[in-house]
Amino acid sequence: MGVSSADVETYVHECSGYIYTLLVIILVAIAVAIGAHWLAKKGDRHLWRWGAGLTTVVAVVVIGNLVVFGPLYSTVSILVNVQGSVSDASRAASEEIIGRVGDEGFVLAENDDGLLPLPAETTNLNVFGWASTIPIYGGTGSGAADMSNATGVLDSLHDAGYATNDTLTQLYTSYRDTRESQGTTGTIGFTDWTLPEPTADVYTDEVLGEAKEFSDTAVVVLARSGGEGQDLPTDMKAVIDGDYAKMAETVAGGNERYGYFNAEYTNNGDYDDFEAGEHYLQLSRTEKDMLQIVNDNFSQVIVLINSNNTMELDWLDDYPSIKSVLLAPGTGQNAMGALGRILSGEVNPSGHTVDMFVNDLTTTPAYNNYGNFTYTNVDDLVEQYTAADPGFQGVLGRVSYNEGIYVGYRYYETAHDDAVEGFDYDAAVRYPFGYGLSYTDFTHEITAFNADGDDVQVTVTVTNTGDVAGKDAVELYSTPPYTDGGIEKASVNLVDFAKTELLDPGATQAIDFAIPKEELASYDSSALKTADGGYVLEAGEYTISARSDSHTVLDSETFTVDADVDYSAEGRASDSEVATNRFEDYSAGNVTYLSRAGGFANYDEATAAPTAEDLTMTEEEKAFIDSYSVANYNPADHEDPDAVMPTTGADGDLSLRDMTGLAYDDEQWDRLLDQLTVEEMSELVAVGGFQTVGIGSIDKRAALDSDGPAGLNDWVIGVMGTPYPAEVLIAQTWNTELAGEVGAGIAQEFADAHIYGWYGPAMNTHRTAFGGRNFEYYSEDGVLAGKIASATTNAAAAKGVYGYIKHFAMNDQEINRCTFLQTFATEQTMREIYLRPFEIVVKNRAEGPYAVMSSFNFIGNRYAGANADLLNGVLRDEWGFEGMVLTDWYGSYGYQITMDSVLNGNDIMLGMGSQARSEIENQDSPTMVTALRQASKNVLYTVANSGNYTVETDDGGLDRLTTMAIIIDVVTGLLCVGAMTAVVLRWRSRRAKARASAD
Repeated sequence: MGVSSADVETYVHECSGYIYTLLVIILVAIAVAIGAHWLAKKGDRHLWRWGAGLTTVVAVVVIGNLVVFGPLYSTVSILVNVQGSVSDASRAASEEIIGRVGDEGFVLAENDDGLLPLPAETTNLNVFGWASTIPIYGGTGSGAADMSNATGVLDSLHDAGYATNDTLTQLYTSYRDTRESQGTTGTIGFTDWTLPEPTADVYTDEVLGEAKEFSDTAVVVLARSGGEGQDLPTDMKAVIDGDYAKMAETVAGGNERYGYFNAEYTNNGDYDDFEAGEHYLQLSRTEKDMLQIVNDNFSQVIVLINSNNTMELDWLDDYPSIKSVLLAPGTGQNAMGALGRILSGEVNPSGHTVDMFVNDLTTTPAYNNYGNFTYTNVDDLVEQYTAADPGFQGVLGRVSYNEGIYVGYRYYETAHDDAVEGFDYDAAVRYPFGYGLSYTDFTHEITAFNADGDDVQVTVTVTNTGDVAGKDAVELYSTPPYTDGGIEKASVNLVDFAKTELLDPGATQAIDFAIPKEELASYDSSALKTADGGYVLEAGEYTISARSDSHTVLDSETFTVDADVDYSAEGRASDSEVATNRFEDYSAGNVTYLSRAGGFANYDEATAAPTAEDLTMTEEEKAFIDSYSVANYNPADHEDPDAVMPTTGADGDLSLRDMTGLAYDDEQWDRLLDQLTVEEMSELVAVGGFQTVGIGSIDKRAALDSDGPAGLNDWVIGVMGTPYPAEVLIAQTWNTELAGEVGAGIAQEFADAHIYGWYGPAMNTHRTAFGGRNFEYYSEDGVLAGKIASATTNAAAAKGVYGYIKHFAMNDQEINRCTFLQTFATEQTMREIYLRPFEIVVKNRAEGPYAVMSSFNFIGNRYAGANADLLNGVLRDEWGFEGMVLTDWYGSYGYQITMDSVLNGNDIMLGMGSQARSEIENQDSPTMVTALRQASKNVLYTVANSGNYTVETDDGGLDRLTTMAIIIDVVTGLLCVGAMTAVVLRWRSRRAKARASAD
């Protein structure tokens, strides 16, 4: 995110007239000053020179005013007018919330021999692993935050009363004291993937002898980073050798904007840390050496996996001294404090996994169809787009979701339940989805069950049968009936969940669930049982099971649906419009998708990597894509001949504040919109980079939006909030109430800074473990992600902050994300997996403002940020969304066109109005002006119902920028007039004296 070089170039271009004028004035002034030597009389020359100089000063001020209140107004005004800071009280509240996220989010994955909690007599700990000194707190990009004062691993242990081995700590800090390389780690365009770890020879007999004398218990910390702009490498040897970094040349012809592989890795020894084909989520050779040393010298070893991405952990079995394992994704400001509390037993861990941990990530169904795939026959398009748009990245990308609905646990549990030949669940899976241990034991019993109505009513009673107090997650799954070759269905599907209160030993809690039967329906995108796709609740037996994780059934009940319920006829109760196929014709593509039929009989074919034919774009597709490119988009092709020019620029006395609290369809909106000029609407939609611009005709103030998923991170005005944990850790709490507190805490910090637009939460899907932004997405499961995000955004909205739920939709990888990335999937896959979390948030929204951020990628052959089927058809017509949709960063990329987006439901551009096709070029078009009016309404409705108007008050008077400009103008004017007056008076005095002397 941020202002690109293309933006700067455009700003310079927009200001060029003013710059040239100023240069001419300066040159003329210089010429006058020099020419005075010959043209003016001696004694008068200083008058000319002072006049020229002061004229230049006045010209600078006047032209500066014209620039600031002209082409740069939108940018400068938010820098000057919006001032705020986060209060100490809000920061303290945030830290308290974050601490509880750690307590409830850390997952106890293994605890052999009951090693944890540690006995009271254990007071010393040997902490191994370089990451113990600089752990992973979050990620990079829009989800970044200031972690300079975050609680670290050693801080946490010390706070819990443990002493740690200083010799080991000094060994690591002297080896390397930062994660940065070349000062660029943490940027979107470069990643240092180095895993700093001292080689085995530093663990001398002296070091180990001292350590063993210090304590017989060791903690090993292993960490993996990630961030926006790059996915995790699947061939670390290529990174080490530098071949990875050359991809911009080999893939994109050296295009400098193609930065998905710009990376490095520095080996720790005189050997390669990784062999060919080994990926980033495996252990490095140096890590293996360190683990072997720890295993051989200590009998009680605890491993802390500090990674936002699921690592391969089968190696744990190679080191029998490892007894306990904790999973702790990015911990933000102080969630790492939970580590010491958990080790000591002050806190009983209650986190559960949000992704399945598999032993070989290269064998997952999505692996071969994830990452870098580009079309090979589009050189003609590449040449055009490179010439037409400096934002174009040099390639046209492609990715297909061949695994269909069988993402994560849905495949592994179904393959197990169907007893697929050759499939060994125990060999494939380390930890199931939803898995987590505790220091106590619980029973989960379904004590009430009724499926007679439209909802399935379930009561689960949880009893703490152990010896210590604790919390547990209650997980409900559905197993629907499946017909071989019929509508695709996984055998295990999360449908709801809850977190218990803290239960003392022997205590019970009954938790009630109401599961709408419509949520158990499957989407029939192949029209096997519907005319044109739709949701179907098929006849047969349904099982609702309470499980400790996706694999382990604790109790279950069944009910029968006597006949198919076809929701494509009359719709589901939660839909405003019947859901039928909108995308299938262009989203599915010519792809073989994984099917459960015959025990996943087509697995090898469906999960194979793309063929040469797959990477060859048809001439028809090329023509279609080209017609929506920056180079060749023609607004005239999208005119509605029946469109009528709406009223614009009408006299009126309504202000935006008058609209606060009015319904979306209130007739007053039409009156307000009539007052807007075409120019005002055009600027509103085109200039939405971290702001919504001010509008004079309706007295709308300029307002700020800000990053990001980890909390307030406003680089525009330089305000940083408390760094919240990675969304993975928040989701691992399985606690919607706590997620609501997270939303409220973040929103309060935004409100403190007078910012009410939040670029978060992010809620895409962990399609694979290698997603660079998995840290800022919740889970591989849409129900878990949706319910956590829903609680978060509802709490934020209650404080007047509109969260931009993002990235809508299917932006599930970073590689090639801005390269016309055609993303292919069946409509069933889209609706059941990737749209599901967004659907939950929109349909369960509470009172308050809401917004959506669209995504960079294409769905099939249509850019998601200009896809009317997605942004109008599904989001607004089916789900009933009322609010604004914003693009992701408007870098142009060869395909972002403001007119195209506005015509298709994307209301505002996340940019500065400075790219190739940012402007509304056809402002006299009734079609375009009608679309502008609708987009403006969506933006204004959101802002009017936000804290910008429900919390902030109008204090009247001039804004800060105007006041500053007036002061500068007046002071400059007075100084110039004063200076020139003094010069003239002095000149006249000298002349008078000269005349008197002459007389």
